[in-house]
Amino acid sequence: MLRNPHYLHRTEEAGRERWLVSYTDVLTILLILFVAVAAKSAAHPKTARIESPPLARARATLEKEGLQPRLEARGLVISLPQKILFSSGEDAISPAAMPVICEIADVLGRMPNHVVLAGYTDAIPIHNQRFHSNWELSAARAMALLEVLSTKYGIDRERLAVASYGSYDPQTSNDTEAGRAENRRVEIVIEDAWPPAAALVP
Repeated sequence: MLRNPHYLHRTEEAGRERWLVSYTDVLTILLILFVAVAAKSAAHPKTARIESPPLARARATLEKEGLQPRLEARGLVISLPQKILFSSGEDAISPAAMPVICEIADVLGRMPNHVVLAGYTDAIPIHNQRFHSNWELSAARAMALLEVLSTKYGIDRERLAVASYGSYDPQTSNDTEAGRAENRRVEIVIEDAWPPAAALVP
């Protein structure tokens, strides 16, 4: 029985292995593509993801009250400027802000979602008898809002968290007074839940 020469065996084996190399290259390219897409999404944390029904309903309710919440990757964000909540350099909530806070608390009370209260300032340094930095001021303002939501409106403290960003996450440029005013704010972030949180209670 005639057998093929050894060099032909090597050629046939190389031919069978060549498709395997190409398949591995394709898998590597796909992996790189998926990593690049994931990295691009992570680089834009404020990009809105698919709206969950509870957050969509909460946004619609708040919009009817004249607020302008926005859906981001971290959840539904309600941005309250300093001029609504506080006097300059202070952390005592203005009585005039209570109707707005009441509307927000009403929505929060009908949802189980976790809520983050985040304080922000402009870039002008503060140093008065009470606050030695913008970090302290923004933290105190977020804490003041937490106290009102939990004590006056009964929002469970286990659902609430406080974050302080000082001047390090501005909405816009601090080069103008209008920009600085926009950066002085407290954000109420209603976090999304997975699996989706329960619907609003009627």
